[in-house]
Amino acid sequence: MGKTALKYRSDALAVAHKMAAGLHRAGVIDKGTMREFDASCLTTVEELSPKAIQTIRERAGVSQAMFASYLNVRTKLVSEWERGEKKPSGPSLKLLSSSRRGLRRSLRHRQHAHHCSRRLRYSQLAEVYPSRL
Repeated sequence: MGKTALKYRSDALAVAHKMAAGLHRAGVIDKGTMREFDASCLTTVEELSPKAIQTIRERAGVSQAMFASYLNVRTKLVSEWERGEKKPSGPSLKLLSSSRRGLRRSLRHRQHAHHCSRRLRYSQLAEVYPSRL
């Protein structure tokens, strides 16, 4: 099994954490201090309420189906999260909890790119079939 990549809150905290990990391996920092570095440097996974999940999706301005496709899950699962029947876990929870703002920006960017590509296809069709459009 491979190691999972650690996610840091910033590049500076990544450097600080790696230095602390080296000091811990050398025996200079104890386990308790290393846990404190983990808590302050690494992104945390927080539980999200059904309303919080719905709010993230709505602020991104996308449907449940589009949101599900971006998270690589089924639409039904997003609906179940928003109704509180199931809770997100694993990569979905990590993505939702650690990058609320980043996810919204990413979703808006993808939606804009999709809209632009549709406009481009329409303009290409208009050039080929000007009398029909």
